[in-house]
Amino acid sequence: MKLFHVDSSAKRDKSNSRALARHFIQSLRDQGVDLEIDYLDVSVDTPAHVDEAFAVATYRAPEDRTDEMKARLADSDALCARMFEADAFVFAMPMYNWSMPSAFKAFIDVVTRPALTYKMTPDGNIVGQFNTQKTLFITTRGADLRPGNVFAGMDALTPALKAAFGFIGVDAPTFVDAQPLQFSDAAAREAALIRAKAELDAVASQWAAEEREKLDATESTTA
Repeated sequence: MKLFHVDSSAKRDKSNSRALARHFIQSLRDQGVDLEIDYLDVSVDTPAHVDEAFAVATYRAPEDRTDEMKARLADSDALCARMFEADAFVFAMPMYNWSMPSAFKAFIDVVTRPALTYKMTPDGNIVGQFNTQKTLFITTRGADLRPGNVFAGMDALTPALKAAFGFIGVDAPTFVDAQPLQFSDAAAREAALIRAKAELDAVASQWAAEEREKLDATESTTA
């Protein structure tokens, strides 16, 4: 399985989202999944934010783009190619002020490409092109935004990620959210991480089982 893993926390060693992503990847390996990791840290290699040159170039037909337009889109083209080559996505991020880090929003902006990562049908429907990749979002939240809590209505992260990635074809992403990790006592923070790791182990088990089924099917057709 080729896995495209994207981290976006501004923190390094103290980042819970990074640690949980590592936990998930190790869990996959422990369950026998042969992994090839394509790693991107958008807090370090942040895609250039959309500017006028990008906005004009991306809506110009490929055959009509100037050399300058092609150069402006080159980094975006490369990121999109990495995504198309992946079998699965793991996106790990903290929640900043109820939504995603700006570096990850920049990533979304440059991989949402007309006629490339989404296409329009003659009848006006949008067809996203990332409809085969498994997708996992690992998020960490300072407050407890689960239903029934005082901050439950302030989650702008989950709907934004579902909408953005649904547009480019990811229609059934999995979310594992560790919360609360700041506005709580130590016991609640520890419980949140334990709960998240258990959920990640369950997702890893599911992915591992699906990989085994694929291998079995391939072997049966080639036998």
